[in-house]
Amino acid sequence: MRRFALGMMTSAALMAGLASQVQASSKDYSKSTKTDLVTKIMGNKSYQVYSSLKLEEVTKKVKTKTKEKKKYTVKKKVAIKKSKKGKTKYKTVKQVKYKWVTKTAYKNVKKKEWKFGKKLTASADFRYAHVQSKSYKVKGGKRYYYIYVDGRPVGYVNEKAFALSKANVVSQVSLVNNPSDSVGFNAEDAINYVTDQHGSLVDNDSVEISCKSAELNISDTGYVSSRKAGTAVLTFKYGKAKATSKLTVRGDAKEGISSADVTPVKTDLPEITTWSARDGARLSSSSTITSKDAVSSSHKYWATKTMSGNAKGADIETIFYHPAVLSAPGSSNLEAKVSSAVQGIDFYDNDLVTSNLDLGQADNWEARGHMVYYNMRKVKKYNWQLIPSKMLSFNTWLSYIKNIKVSPYMKLGHGQSVGSTKKYVYVLANWNRSNNWSNSQELIRVKKSTMEIDKIWTFKVWNGSVPRIFLNADVIDDNTLLALFHNASKHCYEYWKISRNGDSFKAKEVGATGSDLIRTDSDRIEVHPEVQGFVWNSAYDVYYIAFNDYLFKIGAGLDGKTDAGKLLNYYKFDTGRREFEGLSSYGPELYLNLNHPTETLKVNHITK
Repeated sequence: MRRFALGMMTSAALMAGLASQVQASSKDYSKSTKTDLVTKIMGNKSYQVYSSLKLEEVTKKVKTKTKEKKKYTVKKKVAIKKSKKGKTKYKTVKQVKYKWVTKTAYKNVKKKEWKFGKKLTASADFRYAHVQSKSYKVKGGKRYYYIYVDGRPVGYVNEKAFALSKANVVSQVSLVNNPSDSVGFNAEDAINYVTDQHGSLVDNDSVEISCKSAELNISDTGYVSSRKAGTAVLTFKYGKAKATSKLTVRGDAKEGISSADVTPVKTDLPEITTWSARDGARLSSSSTITSKDAVSSSHKYWATKTMSGNAKGADIETIFYHPAVLSAPGSSNLEAKVSSAVQGIDFYDNDLVTSNLDLGQADNWEARGHMVYYNMRKVKKYNWQLIPSKMLSFNTWLSYIKNIKVSPYMKLGHGQSVGSTKKYVYVLANWNRSNNWSNSQELIRVKKSTMEIDKIWTFKVWNGSVPRIFLNADVIDDNTLLALFHNASKHCYEYWKISRNGDSFKAKEVGATGSDLIRTDSDRIEVHPEVQGFVWNSAYDVYYIAFNDYLFKIGAGLDGKTDAGKLLNYYKFDTGRREFEGLSSYGPELYLNLNHPTETLKVNHITK
């Protein structure tokens, strides 16, 4: 019960905490106090960021006051004797007295004072960036952390700029009633972030989660069952940080039950084979970059094979090279590391969003990573690779950072079911090794303005009693998904339209293609390669499906412009075994992503 062990503090942890307090109150602040590299969450208050913070020796005139005893004399009449006539005679005598006198003097004294370096910018400029730190200095009893922003070392800021002891969670979670779901909902999925008293990100496993409900309960491992209807209030707590989320399991157990009754359209495809993902490009993305690493020219790949035999029926060309990484060197844990390994992309007008998972993580059951937003109006094709370095001038770098937002560490599934609208980003966070299980499918909505999760739903789609788990989907609008399902037993692809009305979902099969389209050239590997991109192009009413370096064009029939499920063409691009990682369409345009290095490319001549 890792999640509920917070009430017990080991003696070692207590001593560490006391040592930290002693350190913070120490008078010797000439050196930085080093910590583990941690992610910092920026708060709503803005503070100045300085290039440096140093103890410098200065000479100052110091006013001193001293007291000394000073002698002085006074004259005093003293009675001597009375005269014969009865008069008293006096004589004047001198009397010595002393008094204390304060003397003021000035002298030059050498002392050490804290000196801030150049004012760089306000911390508000980094509100939606990925901020990290591994050291701080104490000035006037206040901590000033040295921060890295999107991988670049920047400078010092008062810790009050961070969100101190804050919990940010999704306010509402709506789950489908699914009697066959053997796992349930992982309550950690509702966490955007939780911070400690210094604004450092807390690992989700350290957050205490409790469930208050008459119908539902939370397991020791933090899962809430969706097998029966009910409501609950989830409470998330760590230290002084606390937040609540309302969870509802909807009442209709038949929601999402439909039928796959569309007759698949047969194809005349020859046998098409491709290499296994195991044999693909092996270059890994670097955590650092130099001028020698930066790519300074665009890639352009022509289609070498098409169904029509036209060897130049389409081409893809680079429009944007992604930053090499968006986290500091040494970011070993997955919460801290914002990898450049992109799994999915989506365009809406000039907004580009990507799902970034560290290499090898996309196959994990609870695969998590970050989403990154780019304002493409401000994108420079080549320079953004250099964001984590100091090769760009600070002002140029800052202008780029203001047009990037990095989400908190969140559930992404395998990251290729990504879509967006004007205000939101959607992720269908399914596991690509689920083998079409009966568990519910999780749809996550992220606000573009903050890149934080604001709503989570689960839904199910069944063909009668047989589940349909979608590993690839495209968002059409805020209420509609188009999803792809490979029916391996019937050797066809099914296309489903999933509509949301409030918090409930319904599904309808809208097309099918009677072919597996492609297979791998090795019997030792999976017979059918995984789909690595799926999108609907609204301008031409067609689907595009990506496998490795192949692109298939299929009629959607949603607008009556094409025949639903009919194969129209296919294209093979000679990318040097760099596999496609996600597809996106906006208006008539089509985009895809490649890794090693990470770049977004535009597809040209695809309609010819």
